[in-house]
Amino acid sequence: MAQLEHIEAIEKRLWNAADTLRANSNFASNEYFMPVMGLIFLRHAYSRYLAVKDRIEANLPTRSGKTRELTKEDFSQKSAIFLQPKAQFDYLVALPGNKGRDKAIIEAMESIESDYDNLRGVLPKSEYQELDNDVLGQLLRTLNPDELKKVSGDVFGRIYEYFLTQFADQKAHDGGEFFTPISLVSLIAHVLDPEGGTVLDPACGSGGMFVQSARIVEERGQSPTERLTFRGLEKNATTIRLAKMNLAVHGLEGDIQKAITYYEDPHELVGKADFVMANPPFNVDEIDADKVKTDPRLPFGLPGVNKNDKVSNGNYVWISYFYSYLSEKGRAGFVMSSQASSAGGGEAKVRQKLVESGDVDVMVAIRSNFFYTRTVPCELWFLNRDKPEAHRDKVLMLDARNVYRKVTRKIYDFSPEQRQNLLAIVWLYRGQTEKYLDLVSGYCRRMLDEGAECSNTEDENGGTVRPLPDFTAALDALNNTMKPFLDTLAENAAHAEVQKELADALPLFHADVEAVQKALAEQEMAWKEQKTTNGELKKAVDRLAPLAESSRDLVKQTDLLYKLASRLIESCENECDAKASDFWVRKDINRTRKAADEARQQAVEQLKQVRYFWRQAHWLTERFPEAELCNVEGLVKLVDRAEIEANDWSLTPGRYVGVAPEEEDENFDFEETMREIHVELEDLNAEARTLAATIKKNFEALGV
Repeated sequence: MAQLEHIEAIEKRLWNAADTLRANSNFASNEYFMPVMGLIFLRHAYSRYLAVKDRIEANLPTRSGKTRELTKEDFSQKSAIFLQPKAQFDYLVALPGNKGRDKAIIEAMESIESDYDNLRGVLPKSEYQELDNDVLGQLLRTLNPDELKKVSGDVFGRIYEYFLTQFADQKAHDGGEFFTPISLVSLIAHVLDPEGGTVLDPACGSGGMFVQSARIVEERGQSPTERLTFRGLEKNATTIRLAKMNLAVHGLEGDIQKAITYYEDPHELVGKADFVMANPPFNVDEIDADKVKTDPRLPFGLPGVNKNDKVSNGNYVWISYFYSYLSEKGRAGFVMSSQASSAGGGEAKVRQKLVESGDVDVMVAIRSNFFYTRTVPCELWFLNRDKPEAHRDKVLMLDARNVYRKVTRKIYDFSPEQRQNLLAIVWLYRGQTEKYLDLVSGYCRRMLDEGAECSNTEDENGGTVRPLPDFTAALDALNNTMKPFLDTLAENAAHAEVQKELADALPLFHADVEAVQKALAEQEMAWKEQKTTNGELKKAVDRLAPLAESSRDLVKQTDLLYKLASRLIESCENECDAKASDFWVRKDINRTRKAADEARQQAVEQLKQVRYFWRQAHWLTERFPEAELCNVEGLVKLVDRAEIEANDWSLTPGRYVGVAPEEEDENFDFEETMREIHVELEDLNAEARTLAATIKKNFEALGV
């Protein structure tokens, strides 16, 4: 398995540990916010420092037997931060308990700021004086687990973003509006596909748009610091610090100015930006019309003014600004309230002019609950000042409201594959057929790889894991542990029926495992001759369908075998209670049962991956059988200007694509659903208890 395969579990564990420290202290989440993000920044900087240090030292010039010392320029060339010894995380972790950790951390931050002008006055310092010395020590140790010292890649960049996500969910700063969900930012960045030039975010928050743009360039094997220039506007001073730290933690720099974008334009980039990306505040109604009515960033005029001389709704002020910043070949992608795409009155007139410009490129509808601070649905708008002539009077309408995964009971997002599938539709719209075919081929290849890993793979510690054989061995161990006791029971005892059921199911399971392994080997051989034309890939997806079904059947069998073993244990427990037995050792039974359950979970998760990646390939080939863009009911339609005009210039995708046919959820698991409902009920009960306690306390304070 890839090293980052278990990063989500690590992120959650680190967050839970850090949040527990806060819960056991006197700090509110908004007080805890910046100090924690500062330490993650330090830890990430140290991770990047170590990742490139050896390579830099190996290439340092030597004169008269002396090697030149390391400089910050050496690290800047590798998108890393130079750290003086006192700013290195291991030094801070190793500080004795009687030494003031707050002063040491402040000195570490000051040393970085002294070396990097762009971070001067940005990093948290005085905030650490408010934290207890022991809490700081625990935080430092929490953020420095051994397992993360062995992995490569941008692990702490992800962790930094994950902590931003969690603090946004707690509304620890600025109501949580400083953070845009990564799955949306990533989709915007991939659709825009910035190859080089100036990237402007006029409402930049914590800088996520810049980070994701840089990743697009890195995916091409190029340097984002050489290809992209970042410019941002943000009204909140603390958020600007977050954004600059976020850039620095990813080895980037940007010019982020404090400004109220409605009235100020310090970068003076009208008509000059190559890319505009943003998630502005929705439905703002307090913009002073007199201050903006002559603004050159409103090429289509004001969208509407109320009796108080305020702009009725700021959505189209933002949209107009984004449009005006674009150069003649510029592209924009931004999040917008779903109200905007069909709004009437003055907003509809602005929208009509925008559509008539021919520069509206793609509209994507997103379901509710993608945001941490609001539950409303939204839409992604994409503008392109350099659209191909064939698309000048057309707009790609993409309704992605039925595409999502559930993260928590409150939050949804896109899986990486869901994002890729939506992006693949845009590729077909742009005639980038090879990218689409490569994606389908990649899913098939990944399916075969995941199938192979059912029998032999590597865990995060470099050890060998054999999910299916390990599960079989764990079941055998469990049976062997129970056997001495089972041999003492009469053949017609209560356990006999379930024991026979288990004994009958095991050979079938072994036979099916062998059949799947044989089918995998055959498909692997066939894949060596696989052609990547659309017709041949469609045949491959159909050819792999039985293997996908077999993996699903093995999941059911694996769960059944463990359930039967558990029922046998319960039956034996009853027998054991009826008569004392030296052959029933509960400690050993519980240990082997737990091992079998862990092996079951690993086998099931690995088997699910086989079918999962086949389903991604099938999702695409079923909807786009000719590897060409076509209308798909409830998903996508290429709409011309005449149809848009006939629909009141609406840009709401759902108005054009129709309703998707209802699909049966083949992954529906009744027991799992009941568990989720139970967990949700527990959460609601806990919230109710907390609310009741608060109400009671308030009444007591009022003397009622």
